[in-house]
Amino acid sequence: MWRFLFRRIIQAAVTLFLLLVLVFVLARASGDPLGLLVPPYAGPETVKMITHSLGLDRPYYVQFALFVKSAAKGDLGESFRSRRPVLTLIEERLPYSIALGLLAMAFGTVLAVPLAIVAALSRGSPLDTVIQTFGSLGIAIPQFFLGLVLIELFAGQWQILPVGGAGSWKHFVLPVLTLGILQAANLIRMMRSSMLEVLSADFVTFARIKGLTEFRVIGSHVLRNAIVPVFTYAGVLIALLMTGAIVTETVFAWPGFGRLAYEATIYSDFPLIQGIVLVAGIIVIGMSLLVDVAYAFLDPRIRLE
Repeated sequence: MWRFLFRRIIQAAVTLFLLLVLVFVLARASGDPLGLLVPPYAGPETVKMITHSLGLDRPYYVQFALFVKSAAKGDLGESFRSRRPVLTLIEERLPYSIALGLLAMAFGTVLAVPLAIVAALSRGSPLDTVIQTFGSLGIAIPQFFLGLVLIELFAGQWQILPVGGAGSWKHFVLPVLTLGILQAANLIRMMRSSMLEVLSADFVTFARIKGLTEFRVIGSHVLRNAIVPVFTYAGVLIALLMTGAIVTETVFAWPGFGRLAYEATIYSDFPLIQGIVLVAGIIVIGMSLLVDVAYAFLDPRIRLE
């Protein structure tokens, strides 16, 4: 177990470092922040002074080394645009995304699991077809389109929910519905396939031959084994929802981590982009590590060597 954990931690550290290198390069290839930060009437001396104050006149490898060194101490630098600490900006926005991601995942799971069970148990029936169609549509519909449709209905025509922002429980409803429906569609397809595979296994047939009730066969044998791959997917998906719901947060003006990433990219705010990627990478990689360990406990066939 400890060897496995050590190996996975090393892999996670290497992955995070490579991610930082990639984002560092791509962020600087995306544009020059001076065009947004320097007034159009500024002279060469002013431009030179601002460039030096931001550290943009240093070689790239020096900028990257300084960022990694500071990040190791818990200092993610200062935002070019707001002139505030990057870590402070992330701490202000991340809780909104965590709340939104967890609620969306909970809603999607509650919606998906019963539908997937019904679809698998009624394979080939009209009900199965309807549920599969819902799953296919949920995957095919873009997030921004679904969000705009919900805004038009609930905030425009019916006027029962706010358009965007965050202030009360009503502000959660539309973004949670948008993310939850799309994730439910993915979970339905995955869990239905997993259940069909388990239903055809020999141990399920043997359980039925023993005279166990169908309810006990499904609850004690089928679900326990079918949920393992879904759990793996859901664990990583939670991390992605908490850190990467950029489209949904932008559509609903949600003051979360994803919208912060969008704003940082628009303004070529290099320190903020790097800090966001670092925090998001830690969350996703850490969740992936937890899922790997939990997967081993859920499935005793897996050996951690």
